[in-house]
Amino acid sequence: QVQLVESGGGLVQTGGSLRLSCAASGRTFSILKMAWFRQAPGKEREFVAAVTWNGATTNYADSVKGRFTISRDNAKNTVDLQMNSLKPEDTAVYYCAADLSPGIIYLRGRYGYWGQGTQVTVSS
Repeated sequence: QVQLVESGGGLVQTGGSLRLSCAASGRTFSILKMAWFRQAPGKEREFVAAVTWNGATTNYADSVKGRFTISRDNAKNTVDLQMNSLKPEDTAVYYCAADLSPGIIYLRGRYGYWGQGTQVTVSS
């Protein structure tokens, strides 16, 4: 089992920055990939960014490329999401996800472990 806890959400103005962090515990030695997804009110949960546990591969949604950066620290068992140049359309609950299997890292269905989510609100 893997437990995930997100932190770092909050309220920020358009153009501002936030840094989300996800702390993993449990079978962290078996994690092969981690990702961030988000869900806005009335919308489906969507992919934001992902990274393989060895850091060799990252993937970003087109909507956040050039603005968001995902990074992992294996020593601390954390994955962070640095979000810059935030827009009102980035407002959502952000979820951390992890999985013990390899393969495609941007598909929601490929993740078996999820955090409880953290709210990000970008005011215009």
